[in-house]
Amino acid sequence: MRLVHADFTRSIYNGGMAPKPTVLFVCVHNAGRSQMAAALLDRAARGEIDVLSAGSAPGDSIHENVAAAMQEVGIDLSGERPKLLTEAAVKQADVVITMGCGDACPIFPGKRYLDWDLPDPSGKPLEEVRSIRDEIEARVKGLVEELSVWRVRR
Repeated sequence: MRLVHADFTRSIYNGGMAPKPTVLFVCVHNAGRSQMAAALLDRAARGEIDVLSAGSAPGDSIHENVAAAMQEVGIDLSGERPKLLTEAAVKQADVVITMGCGDACPIFPGKRYLDWDLPDPSGKPLEEVRSIRDEIEARVKGLVEELSVWRVRR
């Protein structure tokens, strides 16, 4: 995990706790890694983190083996579609995570930027997609812990 920018500030407080953080996962096609990460974070955060995903050149649909690998862990991606990355989505996010795909992302002050360098699951056999999914899940668990501590301390 590579920290690109660590200025992670907020000025609004809610009864001693900062409001829910928003995390944006970005990948070129928003059809694999970023979709898996968003779904896994949404489940792990249990409503405590707002989750977005997008791509600079969205594909037509979620990769078939990505949907299958997620279904194995009880997450249904059949209702999801790749979405276009917008400046508004980046502005809304507190944390922006690119997925190792070299995607260009607007930089705004006060955001935290990370790059999770992960292989592209496109065209990979299900066994390899499972491995990518499991790596993403491990990183998501660490992110949830980190953001939960941050939220209480803010």
